[in-house]
Amino acid sequence: MMRKKVIFMVINMNIGGTEKALINMINEFPTDRYEITVFMLEEYGGFLRFIPSGVNLKYFTGYQNIKDQLNKPPHLISMQLLKKGRVIKAFINIFFHIITKLMGNRSLFFNYTLRNYPSLNDKYDVAIAYDGPMDFISYFVLKKIKAKKKIQWIHFDITKIGFNLKFASKVYSQFDKVFVVSKEARKKVIDLIPNLKGKTDIFMNIASPQMITSQSKKGQGFTDQFDGLRILTVGRLSPEKGQDIAIRVLGRLIGEGYKVRWYCVGEGNARGEYERLIKELNLVDTFILLGSDPNPYPFMDQCDIYVQPSRHEGYCITLMEARYLKKPIITTCFTGAKEQIQHGVNGLIIGINEDELYQALVMLIKNHVLRNKLSENLTKEKIGNKHEMNKIFDYVG
Repeated sequence: MMRKKVIFMVINMNIGGTEKALINMINEFPTDRYEITVFMLEEYGGFLRFIPSGVNLKYFTGYQNIKDQLNKPPHLISMQLLKKGRVIKAFINIFFHIITKLMGNRSLFFNYTLRNYPSLNDKYDVAIAYDGPMDFISYFVLKKIKAKKKIQWIHFDITKIGFNLKFASKVYSQFDKVFVVSKEARKKVIDLIPNLKGKTDIFMNIASPQMITSQSKKGQGFTDQFDGLRILTVGRLSPEKGQDIAIRVLGRLIGEGYKVRWYCVGEGNARGEYERLIKELNLVDTFILLGSDPNPYPFMDQCDIYVQPSRHEGYCITLMEARYLKKPIITTCFTGAKEQIQHGVNGLIIGINEDELYQALVMLIKNHVLRNKLSENLTKEKIGNKHEMNKIFDYVG
């Protein structure tokens, strides 16, 4: 039997929730039925080595030539071109920028930028714009990859991120299917782009409970011999993940005499800002930035309380992982949180603010019976990926 050919397009394999969700999913594809290709704009990332050996890896070798054009402000690119004496190219760059602004759609600009790059040679049964919303990847999958069916994936709450509504309204309608990672996120997509209602479906991020449990026993985890309560957060160091809220809450807890330490696994562009805040609040020894780690599970397994202080998410994969490891959980009420946590049953859901997080933590710190109850209820949950994977198996064929 001929294997179905499926290609996923992403930016790179940086350590992040979207990339982890992709690895988890492709691990679920039976190798006798599907030939999987991961096509990247950039050949790097901490998760590269976790891609299964039978998966084909391809890279868009022309990306470095056009990366600045796609990502830097047009006036800076035009200034650079003028300094090099490339007047016509500078003029064309500004022209397409103006047209893009007027139309609210970068398709013409993408078409011009990719004019010298041919389509991929291979033909696929399904091509997936997986790193979505990402306009360039959506356009590339539509115009430069030959496939019988094409899928757009949406990983985030589109009301909370930079989202080009005009582009999406026009381009997403050309896909055969649009998968959104939570019920709440799907509703927001349909509210903004009603014509997508008939082709959208929910595909929640998946993870392997067996793999997470196995990985949690590998690696050292905590090495600081602390004998108080350990609080853990896993995620990129950036404003949307809310670690600044966590730092201020820890300052209050320490000020009240609670014997706790807060650890963060993750790296990001807000590290400098957070380090300054940690120092300002005299938390250098109690709020610990552990850096990036492709295997955060030993830390999750060994912590006493897991906190997800995010300002927004799509379907939070680290929250799901903490559930699989039966941790007492506190999460803010971002999109998709209520699809994983039932308040007071398998975790606590709070508002996205310092006061509610502080109060919830004090409750759990003081009440070990409640902590045990939340963990015990998590052990009773039925966990599996079959239902979600059947959605894509049924669609691919």
